[in-house]
Amino acid sequence: MLGNAIQPELEELITQRRWEELRAIATDFHPADLAEIIIDIPPEDEAVLFRVLPRRIASEVFAHLPTEHREGLVQSLTSEHMRSILEQMTPDDRTHLFEELPAEVTRSLLGSLSTEELKQSRELLGYPPQTAGRYMTPEYVALRADMTAAEALEHVRRTGRKAETLTVLYILDPGGRLLEDLRLGSLVLADADTKVADIDDRPLVAVHATTDREEVLKEFEKYDRFALPVIDDQGHMLGIITADDILDVAAAEATEDIQKIGGMAALDVPYLEAGFVRMIRKRGGWLSVLFLGELLTATAMGHFEHELERALVLAVFIPLIISSGGNTGSQAATLVVRALALEQVRLGDWLRVLGRELGSGVTLGGWLGFLGFLRVVLWQTLGIVDYGAHFLLIGLTIWVSLVGVVTFGTLAGSMLPLMLRRLGLDPATSSAPFVATLVDVTGLIIYFLAAAALLRGTLL
Repeated sequence: MLGNAIQPELEELITQRRWEELRAIATDFHPADLAEIIIDIPPEDEAVLFRVLPRRIASEVFAHLPTEHREGLVQSLTSEHMRSILEQMTPDDRTHLFEELPAEVTRSLLGSLSTEELKQSRELLGYPPQTAGRYMTPEYVALRADMTAAEALEHVRRTGRKAETLTVLYILDPGGRLLEDLRLGSLVLADADTKVADIDDRPLVAVHATTDREEVLKEFEKYDRFALPVIDDQGHMLGIITADDILDVAAAEATEDIQKIGGMAALDVPYLEAGFVRMIRKRGGWLSVLFLGELLTATAMGHFEHELERALVLAVFIPLIISSGGNTGSQAATLVVRALALEQVRLGDWLRVLGRELGSGVTLGGWLGFLGFLRVVLWQTLGIVDYGAHFLLIGLTIWVSLVGVVTFGTLAGSMLPLMLRRLGLDPATSSAPFVATLVDVTGLIIYFLAAAALLRGTLL
């Protein structure tokens, strides 16, 4: 909104080549707002606006731009300008940029970095995708254990300008092993002569460089930390992950789970950046599995073809029965998957979940069955539809069937995520469409078995 309001003024300044005024106005905005402005203005003006920004601000703006705009700017900016932007970017932002850009562009940019920055970027890029090593930055403040509080504060003043954060400081031994972390507030309040190793603070919490990003997110939530240190197998300090990095992880994990619940493989890229082939591949696999599952529904209907011929009225209520079971199963699956993600439910709670969903299924099935029974009775009484002399039995069949189908749906939807977690798989894979497909097949069987039991000797 802010970008749209100021865009005409910026475009006018660009047209008139009034660079100093453009620079003065642009630097008053937050980098995220400037990124929105750059996205909105014509492509030929993007590089012009970008070039007038101070290097520090330009690097922050660059980090907020979508991938396609980054690629365009990389192509339009000089190698010298691009190198200065990369130098100002934090190592973790620089790594994310290299991951997003085409391989040939990444190779070119890596070649423009200084020796130290190239070493940092290659170390970060060397860790497996979606691990702590890919999200960490090596820019933190390290303290020696034998420093006094006064010496440590002076060290922070001298070296802290390039650090990702000064909220937490890290005490290392001479070999680079992490001993403990120390909040800046605790350091400031300590007596000047106190050794930093003797200052009381929270217990140390660290993650390994190869720890999966989802586990890192859980550590942040469990210990309520602003930053976590990243170590190797020998305990050597490698870098830190900060809250802003983990917010990106949380958004990515939530997006991945939602897409899986929707019945597809996770895209791993923004929707509009996913190519046609990738989109088909991600969606087509699960759709094929679900389609094969629905073929079982057709098989089940074929098995009860004789009953349908004798009591065609039963076919009218098939969509009602199976959709009710699928809907309640999808509800249960979504509730349990989210509860597992938030650690509100653990594998040991399966019996409690089973009991809750059994009660919910019977109750909800009974209520929906009553509505179905009422519908048959009202339509018969009002003369809207003639179900024949045995309309009460038909209504009772629907009632009993819905109790069974809805109960099975809630149990299947709640237990499948727990079973997948027990097998070490992602619970989100038990997507709502998968549960619905499973319940479609079993729902038909329950419906026709109930009809065979209640209508035998009348309609059947």
